[in-house]
Amino acid sequence: MADAAVMTRSHIAHIEAGRRVPSKEDARRLDNALNTGNVLSSFLPQDDTTIADYFEAARHLEQQATEIREFALSHVPGILQTERYAHAVMRTAFPPRSDKERDRHVVTRLERAKILADPVTPVVWALLDESVLRRPVGGPEVMAEQIMHIVDLVEKARVRVHVMPLGLGAYHLMQGMLSLMWFEDQPPMAYSEGVSVGKVHDSPAVVHRLQGAYDLALGDALPLKESLALLKATAKEYGHHD
Repeated sequence: MADAAVMTRSHIAHIEAGRRVPSKEDARRLDNALNTGNVLSSFLPQDDTTIADYFEAARHLEQQATEIREFALSHVPGILQTERYAHAVMRTAFPPRSDKERDRHVVTRLERAKILADPVTPVVWALLDESVLRRPVGGPEVMAEQIMHIVDLVEKARVRVHVMPLGLGAYHLMQGMLSLMWFEDQPPMAYSEGVSVGKVHDSPAVVHRLQGAYDLALGDALPLKESLALLKATAKEYGHHD
């Protein structure tokens, strides 16, 4: 996977402009390319354990992507999470984390969301199972805030969201979470995740198959306008007031 996750020109440009935070892997690659030993690597914290090992490669790719399409079955994707929602998710970790450790994980997750600070890149689509909206993670107030955060991103045309209605029944993607990623100067990749496991897929045949499954599911989802209406209605059910 190390060979596949090369740094693209666009990713380097984002780091230079301050739009992306370089990872330890970024620094290592730059040190190797520039023959600077470990000078750049030494400037980054060496004890960052806030990213699961199986997700590190995917996070690196996520920061380089020009387009991301997310599918979430059970909870809001990390780059769309609010601080309080992220805290509620982190409280479910096993083994349990200390308050300090949980805070560090939340900060890391919110750092990931900063890729949305750029008004254009990456293009982000999110396909959400309706159960993501119906499960009261953190309670009604947290859910209302979280859903309205997504509404705000949709209304600003920063992300595009489609909801997979519960009444649909079974569909192919319901086995787990999926991210599809496209890049400026390397082939598309995918990342799938289950309980405490995750895998980056760089095989063209596998990525093509996962893209096809996503497209099929997207065809069964609610259109953007209806999805936005459902988001607003659900937030209102949780107590949000206009």
